Amino acid sequence: MLNFLGIGAQKAGTTWLYEMLNHHVDISFPAGKEVHFWNRQQQKVDWYNSLFINSNIAGDITPAYGFLSVKVIKQIYSYYPKIKLIYIIRNPIYRAWSSALMALDRAEMTITEASDQWFIDHFNSQGSLQRGDYEICIKNWLQVFPGEQLLILRFEEITTDPQRLLIKCCHHLNIDPTIYLSINNNIFQKKIFAGSGQSLRPSLYPFLFQIYQAKIIRLEKYLQQDFSNWLIPYDG
Repeated sequence: MLNFLGIGAQKAGTTWLYEMLNHHVDISFPAGKEVHFWNRQQQKVDWYNSLFINSNIAGDITPAYGFLSVKVIKQIYSYYPKIKLIYIIRNPIYRAWSSALMALDRAEMTITEASDQWFIDHFNSQGSLQRGDYEICIKNWLQVFPGEQLLILRFEEITTDPQRLLIKCCHHLNIDPTIYLSINNNIFQKKIFAGSGQSLRPSLYPFLFQIYQAKIIRLEKYLQQDFSNWLIPYDG
């Protein structure tokens, strides 16, 4: 049966997490990454359940689940009240930029073809704004699920201490983390679906800062964590 959901955030390392968790013998993703069942619901729940039959610790990592409505989250709870949840958060300024670059690629445009206004329109889109409002996303899930079932991770840890991040995931899922003590460090550092790597356009930073400054400060208070490094002025 389904044991855990990775609920986002988009462009915050979920593909890396998927690949790293796939190294664990007890974890499986029978339907691959990004099933998109709960945000689309084009099939019946019986079909979804059938994906995870005869699996060990089975997961579904779909970043779009992060900003599901409370109504849909209640549906999930009705089927899987004990499920574990994993949510990675990233500086929303750079998450929005990375997401816009992905949209640019899907539109078959080069970065030189995209004006500042093109990016600003993307930053202002409902999807981008919802994905970057972590406090609202977390509150929606915690309206329904107990707090101990949600593990919140930070994107920075993928670079600074990936081993520790994966061990935290194992403890959350109640599985042995030993494998991550022996894996070659080069595997942890492997970039997976990292995008084009284009630096944030300096002219766009003030706009993104204006959108997210207050949200970051509120998130600090809500989670009681220090996010001051997310508010450092852009140095290009």
